[in-house]
Amino acid sequence: MIDWAPVSGALGVISCAAKGEPAWPPLALFKAMLLSIWHDLSDVKLAEALDDRASFRRFCGFSASEPTPERTAFVRFRKSLATHGLDKALFEQITRQLKSRAIKVKTGTLVDAAIIASASEADDQGRWVKHKGKPAVHGFKAYVGADADTALVEEVAVTPANVNDGRAGLDALPDNPGEVFADSAYRGDHFGDAVRARGGTPRIVATGMWGRDEAETLGRLAAWNQPIHRIRARIEKIFGTWKRSYGLRRMRWRGLAKAAIQIRLTAIAYNMKRSLKIIAAVG
Repeated sequence: MIDWAPVSGALGVISCAAKGEPAWPPLALFKAMLLSIWHDLSDVKLAEALDDRASFRRFCGFSASEPTPERTAFVRFRKSLATHGLDKALFEQITRQLKSRAIKVKTGTLVDAAIIASASEADDQGRWVKHKGKPAVHGFKAYVGADADTALVEEVAVTPANVNDGRAGLDALPDNPGEVFADSAYRGDHFGDAVRARGGTPRIVATGMWGRDEAETLGRLAAWNQPIHRIRARIEKIFGTWKRSYGLRRMRWRGLAKAAIQIRLTAIAYNMKRSLKIIAAVG
């Protein structure tokens, strides 16, 4: 399903050797990072699993008799990803391949954000945010633009948690998005103009409308909002999978750059699993 050659090429600038030790193949470490997302493993547990599980070794390209990386190799690998800013390039490369297999006709885009708690409240790049009726959270926001039909994630943006959705959400818009479905936080010209500039049509949940009387107004509001809610709800399943199955209930590492790495790795892992299901269904 994936041609790993261009991924390996993008990773070629990375060397993750400790002083005086041979370097681990960057592609093997990247594949190991995907395994850690799929199985919700810490660095320590990932190192143990690679040493013990034949299927993990095969996926990463290690033979049965080879040594496998220790925890510190993954720490150095993430630092190198952040230094070279490779998480975005890797996400775009793999997503482009998956979209060519799974998305036949582009009709619409889902845009939304999820708040992810920081690894520690001492993380000075996270921010506090409070929504009505919910406790305050210190962390980051993951903005996602996903295909409305396949639920494949096409774009990802990551910010501190207190950034305004209507302004940051445009960074999660793909080109030629079609109809863009989003909740009322994305009302306003800033987001709507960005959608239209990319050739799309905004379909944003409305909070009020004009009418001759209350019944007519509420009826018009429901007629506009209900189809948007029905389609937009698909993106909640994406965030639910990330948090429930892929360990994205909170960040594992400190800092905005490493938060972005974790979220984009999660998006890659999710897209690969999702594409398998789509291809199997149509095949």
